[in-house]
Amino acid sequence: MITTEQPWQKFDREHIWHPYTSLSHPLPTYPIESASGTRLKLCDGAELIDGMSSWWAAIHGYNHPVINKAIEEQTAKMTHFMFGGISHQPATTLAQKLLELAPKSLDNVFFSDSGSVAVEVAMKMALQYCHTTGKQQGSKFLTVRGGYHGDTFLAMSVCDPVAGMHSIFKDTLAQNYFADKPACSFTANWKPHYIDSFKQLINIHHNELAAVILEPIVQGAGGLNFYHPEYLRQIRELCDQYDVLLILDEIATGFGRTGKMFACEHADISPDIMCVGKALTGGNISLAATMSTKCVADGICANENLFMHGPTFMANPLACAIANASLEILCNSPWQENIARIEHALQAGLEPCRNSPLVADVRVLGAIGVVELKQDVDQEAIQAEFVKRGVWVRPFGKLVYLMPPFIIDDNDLQQLISAVVEICSECS
Repeated sequence: MITTEQPWQKFDREHIWHPYTSLSHPLPTYPIESASGTRLKLCDGAELIDGMSSWWAAIHGYNHPVINKAIEEQTAKMTHFMFGGISHQPATTLAQKLLELAPKSLDNVFFSDSGSVAVEVAMKMALQYCHTTGKQQGSKFLTVRGGYHGDTFLAMSVCDPVAGMHSIFKDTLAQNYFADKPACSFTANWKPHYIDSFKQLINIHHNELAAVILEPIVQGAGGLNFYHPEYLRQIRELCDQYDVLLILDEIATGFGRTGKMFACEHADISPDIMCVGKALTGGNISLAATMSTKCVADGICANENLFMHGPTFMANPLACAIANASLEILCNSPWQENIARIEHALQAGLEPCRNSPLVADVRVLGAIGVVELKQDVDQEAIQAEFVKRGVWVRPFGKLVYLMPPFIIDDNDLQQLISAVVEICSECS
């Protein structure tokens, strides 16, 4: 980090909020100058290996020539125009690609600006579907504890109400239903009682529900919990049994991160509504999408009803062009082999952490490696230790985790793993 603070850094520290921080007690920030491949270059010349994929989005690394070319070509034509009353080819091409990749039941696409907004859109779709199809009492949502769906108000209402980040807003949030956190790990033997809490709630409250919403297989920022595919399969069956829509939030898990294109493929099920974002553009610009079945779309729009949502930057042409390039890179790459390679290295490399008395659990799925400690980390201190070792790892709470870009080479991956193992054995 630069030893002499520059004027712009001082302004940043005094006036700009960073995510989940306090302006009265700001954490140190590390000024970045550029990024290329899997490396971040700081303003003092130091390089860091990226272990976070820029919050799980930059799956191709940085400064990718194919994406740069797409940016240049689209910028020369048009960077943005309102989507109301206008159509353009980048959005149409992207919608076609998404529907080709997504579970086959999905048939329609609504573009938005971010993952949190995509969740808002999905929940509004479910609410309007209930209204227009005569299920007037369908105004609640059922989910599971340990989840995270974003920081906007509808999304916050289905995040974990106790262990999540939004308890300060509990009196202003819509009140929804929460089943127990899935207790069945991805690799454990399935036992029927694992679904009991969810089954009981949907049995009691199905007439009140607009939809069930959850993250498939991997609960992201709520604790990086990996649960059994059978749990998701049974939720799909229960939603069908009680005629309740199923919304899957694939924002963190979509586009290969778990070893499948979408995490719901581990359970071989399909949702009624699905949200994607993050890696959609390879982490280059904000864009998200909410997809639905034709049945849901027809229900929402029955009797010539309109779906009343329309972000200013909906289907931004530049973002759509970047997303098209990103999906082409992904689909034309050996991404499955890369994920398997990363998974194997994480499994072997993080295993020694189990020997530390400070570690509660180690778990790996696809290109996600998690070391769960027994107590919260000192964010400032542990971040500095990672930077000293030449890596960028951003722990939160009790979790030290890696989600590297898919293109990371074995040497850089081993340096990331070694840093995690060393620091997790030392931290207190």
